[in-house]
Amino acid sequence: MKYSKSFYQIKSNEYIFENVKDELNKVGYYSLPFQDTSKVKEFAKEVKQKNIAIIGIGGSTLGTFAIYQFLKRTNNFIKKLHFFESTDPTDIKQRVNKLDLEDTLFLVISKSGTTIETISIFKYLASLVKIDSSNCVIISENDSKLTAFAKKNSMKTFDIPKNVGGRFSVFSNVGLLPLAILGVDLDELLAGATEVHNSFFTKQKYYNILMEKARFMIENKNRFNINVVFSYSASLEGFNKWYIQLWGESLGKININGTKQALTPIGLIGPVDQHSFLQLIAQGKRDKTVTFIKVANFGNDIKIPANTLNGFDDLKYIDNISFADLIDEQANATIQSIKELSDIPYDIITINKVDEFNIAKLMYSYQLLTSVVGKFVQIDTYNQPGVEAGKIILKEKLNSKA
Repeated sequence: MKYSKSFYQIKSNEYIFENVKDELNKVGYYSLPFQDTSKVKEFAKEVKQKNIAIIGIGGSTLGTFAIYQFLKRTNNFIKKLHFFESTDPTDIKQRVNKLDLEDTLFLVISKSGTTIETISIFKYLASLVKIDSSNCVIISENDSKLTAFAKKNSMKTFDIPKNVGGRFSVFSNVGLLPLAILGVDLDELLAGATEVHNSFFTKQKYYNILMEKARFMIENKNRFNINVVFSYSASLEGFNKWYIQLWGESLGKININGTKQALTPIGLIGPVDQHSFLQLIAQGKRDKTVTFIKVANFGNDIKIPANTLNGFDDLKYIDNISFADLIDEQANATIQSIKELSDIPYDIITINKVDEFNIAKLMYSYQLLTSVVGKFVQIDTYNQPGVEAGKIILKEKLNSKA
């Protein structure tokens, strides 16, 4: 008798945990919280330029942008980060126009060293200003074509470990170098990631949270295959974009039995998207789980003043309320409305404070969650074969025009 199947067994939490532990010496992002950052800090102190142009795409920029956007509203950073990601010519020109090119340090980031978007933009910028060892740093794998170019031109280089994938690289030199130049406290950043790492691998708080969440998602993935992150702070928009790449590129795979897996990520910002996507969540098809992310302390106490507009007596109940309290109550009201529907799975993450420690905790916990979910569905979480075909086709098309 012959037998084949298109299903797989959902393993126990202990089995999954042991498989994640087996990755500790193979998958590089797990150890990044414990790295020596002295060389990064030393170089960061030497940077004189006020503008830092980051040339990269995807995992080379999204994590850095997420942390930068989260922190910049409550920090008076002297330097400014500028992100060159898109090959949209209008976008490139607009970003160039905002730069004093003579007072800019160019950070060129590509793990492979041959990312077409990155090299194209790099080539264009090099036509506008002389780029050399005085104003350019390369972040890439140590044997990439980009690193070879840097060494040939005596440019400073920082390594991306081969076993750290782009979307898991925010706590490597990819994120640490630009953030250190900006003035971000790397010790606090890595301390936040370390706390989550240690808690998970000693089976404490984060082990319970992440295992329970991952198991629910997998056991219910055929019904609830869309995962919505509803972030109640505009400063988390960058995090949402980072999460979408991390979740989508890691978990949209074909598993060991040839079954297509999909947990689709959506990132929303409250209260803005209460006026759009919330309608779909509340009365649309029950195929979504929702994670609400709140900020407990914005570090800002501006209030809604009384008696500044005539004719709004029916809205006096908002007078003298702080905007921090208002957005918190908007989140609470939305959460209560979802809770009362009784058929939409949701959870709530509260960030204690807008600082390095807490954004790192959030991001590292999502990296771990992604790895755990990948083990549950029995896929390779760290590759991305689905995007390679388009790259090959593009190269063939451009070669045919050369």
